Amino acid sequence: MGISSPDGMELLIHVGVDTVAMNGDGFECFVQEGQQVKAGDKLIAFDREKIAAAGHPDVVVVLVTNSDDYENLSIQAGTCKVLDKVIQV
Repeated sequence: MGISSPDGMELLIHVGVDTVAMNGDGFECFVQEGQQVKAGDKLIAFDREKIAAAGHPDVVVVLVTNSDDYENLSIQAGTCKVLDKVIQV
């Protein structure tokens, strides 16, 4: 899932490794392309058991795809909870 902030930061949220092979099975998206979202909005849900049964890790990665545009980018590594600030500029 890709998200662009009003100031131009581009985020990529990727669930699992090679989960594209699951063709969407075990995933539910709660937003539409072009929709504006805010902190706390539910974006996506996924079934960890289905991902594991398909033989894929269920790791979730959040990437700043245009990180070179930000000198003071701070990223929290490791396990996070709902509404944790994982990226700060």
